[in-house]
Amino acid sequence: MIIARCSWVNEDPLYHSYHDEEWGKPLYDDNKLFELLMLEGMQAGLSWYTILKKRDRYRVVFDGFDPEKIVHYDEEKFAELMNDSGIIRNRMKINSIISNAKIYQEICKEEGSFAEFMWSFVGGTPVVNYWARKDEVPVTTPQSDAMSHALKKKGMKFVGSTICYAFMQASGMVDDHTLDCFCRNKML
Repeated sequence: MIIARCSWVNEDPLYHSYHDEEWGKPLYDDNKLFELLMLEGMQAGLSWYTILKKRDRYRVVFDGFDPEKIVHYDEEKFAELMNDSGIIRNRMKINSIISNAKIYQEICKEEGSFAEFMWSFVGGTPVVNYWARKDEVPVTTPQSDAMSHALKKKGMKFVGSTICYAFMQASGMVDDHTLDCFCRNKML
């Protein structure tokens, strides 16, 4: 039996699993949202599939994306990261995770939680879209523009509007499963 999925999903079982079990499911955990936003930033100029294949290694070398640990990374740790072939060895991207961890902590103190702050851009409730085809799905929206602007104003890096919209889709803030996708049909 052929299962209809969103057309951006390739045939790799890893991608199937990600699409079927994670993408578009509402996520409210502060640290998981931080991880996802950082990984979306690593995607800049690359494909999500590339990052997904490296995600487990990122989780290891970035201490499970624990901001409490990441803020203490020093030059020695940075050098280790730059030499790790299991991740994208881009100086600016690695630095962004470290500096963004500090800003994450500030947001949590100011807003009560990272999840509450991030979900505020969609009013705390998932936005459900009804796209028939992949080419109808936008790459940015006014909400992703606002999220990007707010995060940049706080000092975060690699949080442009396109990255924020991909993050919103992946975290379930926006449901962009196309109408023919079995995941959409399960939710209707």
